[in-house]
Amino acid sequence: MNDSKAMSPHLALNPFTDLFRRLRSKPAWVAAQFWATLLLVLAGVAWTRLPDKHAWQVLLSLLVPLLLVIAALALEAGTMRALADDDGKRVKLVLGAATLLVWVAVFWACWAILDWCDDRIPQWAGYLNSQASAHTRARLLTYEHLQRWFTLAEWVLRWIVVPAKVIPYAMASAQWAWRLPFRRVLRLLWNWRWWLAVVLAALVTVALPGRFFAGVPHGTVAHQIWAVVLKLAGAFLLALVCWVLLLAWAAVLFVRTQRSANPVNELPLPKSGDDSVGKA
Repeated sequence: MNDSKAMSPHLALNPFTDLFRRLRSKPAWVAAQFWATLLLVLAGVAWTRLPDKHAWQVLLSLLVPLLLVIAALALEAGTMRALADDDGKRVKLVLGAATLLVWVAVFWACWAILDWCDDRIPQWAGYLNSQASAHTRARLLTYEHLQRWFTLAEWVLRWIVVPAKVIPYAMASAQWAWRLPFRRVLRLLWNWRWWLAVVLAALVTVALPGRFFAGVPHGTVAHQIWAVVLKLAGAFLLALVCWVLLLAWAAVLFVRTQRSANPVNELPLPKSGDDSVGKA
């Protein structure tokens, strides 16, 4: 075996074959993304209904969100590690899950900045419109055009750029904690297949569900309630399906974008007794 050219056996697979192989090989974690996430959402709703008349109730209301955060981090870190075929020898699950807090904070910081920008879009559109010439202001840089362009740019940043950049770092962090393989992450971020997947996921999970609620409600009250429940369930399922597919696709691209020679501290070299790897 030539160690300098040792490669993962998954590189020989078609990327979509590898994608579905990963999903099929980890049914428990994939299923947990659906039922466990639903339980976490229901538990969060129940938490908002907790009374606070007694000291133990106040203590419980403080403890429940902490437990929900821990459970959510463990679920996501475990799923990321499972889909990436992590053997658990790099770092423990608890450490990988804890480091996800950093990327959650980064994500919400970006979200807050975009919320701030969203509130100022009308002001920016009005200012640029007022500074343009009369001809440009009337035809190209109209207030409506500028507001639409700013809103589209903010949507792209919120639902495509930020997730596309944060998810690869979060997946690497779940496996390596603070010893991130930056070269592998950067190679993934330069891969057009990753960006295409994020664009498709954003359209399916954000743009498409928005169409569900665009119509005017009609029918009886019971009919409208059931319609809203089904629409919410559909949006929930679409979001989770795309989320799981994105994690699995990122795991596929992590392997496929690495160099033939395994960098130190990134991937373990195949065992010398593994005849299925490294033979040409």
